[in-house]
Amino acid sequence: MRPDCERPPLCQDALRRALVAPAGPYHALEVLATVPSTNTALVAAARNGAPDRTVLIAEHQSAGRGRAARRWVAPARSGLALSVLLRPTEVPQARWSWLPLLAGVALSRTVSTVGGLPAVLKWPNDLLLGSHRRKVAGILAEVVPAPSTSAPAVVVGIGLNVTLRPDELPVPEVTSLALERATCTDRDLLVRALLRALDTELRQWCAQQGDPVASGVRAAYQQRCATLGEQVRVELPGQSVLVGTAVEIDTEGRLVVISDGQRRALSVGDVTHVRPAHRGEWAE
Repeated sequence: MRPDCERPPLCQDALRRALVAPAGPYHALEVLATVPSTNTALVAAARNGAPDRTVLIAEHQSAGRGRAARRWVAPARSGLALSVLLRPTEVPQARWSWLPLLAGVALSRTVSTVGGLPAVLKWPNDLLLGSHRRKVAGILAEVVPAPSTSAPAVVVGIGLNVTLRPDELPVPEVTSLALERATCTDRDLLVRALLRALDTELRQWCAQQGDPVASGVRAAYQQRCATLGEQVRVELPGQSVLVGTAVEIDTEGRLVVISDGQRRALSVGDVTHVRPAHRGEWAE
């Protein structure tokens, strides 16, 4: 076991001074030593009326969750595990599907500017690094219906691998900022930069009532989306599979795929980037 100095804890008081009102754009921020899942905890808080712009960060998640009920596993203090509760009442709920994509733009910008790494997005929720495009982060957004005491909410969870070593990677397709030789692996600086970038994207989006074109979020996401232009294999609900070329993200945040000459707009699905094999077959 390496000493704690190599993975220091986050300083809750310093983060609050920097990010919570009146100095910052968030209403509340809490850092917990351990929690089963930041999203699960914040969804429960949302149901109990927790306010807009509440942030929960965990040094360790014992039951971290990704999309499609997958687990997110990482040693304590080796990454960022945080969730943000949002109640964007000025935006029609039909446009809330853009929130995980908007968070992806903020995360990509943070890793690129603070970490010094060219980061790209795989639709809808993965951040990829390196020439092999390994996953370094994931995003999970959950809508919380309105309780009797407050408005509906969205909880956006972000997991980012920061200092994971090769022997700590759950699968070979995953990486970390440290393994990709990022210029910064200071989690405190990364949290500050990420939450500020998220605030910037949210303000622009909300100012345009969630219009993805007028706010610029659609263009920003498409610019960073490595899925576009790729041959993809998409596993759809019901175990059906679609193979085709990803061509755009539409104004509803859906991935548009051309398959057998037809355009299909997909709101859900597990995407794999594929390439032609040497003998003309498809190979992942």
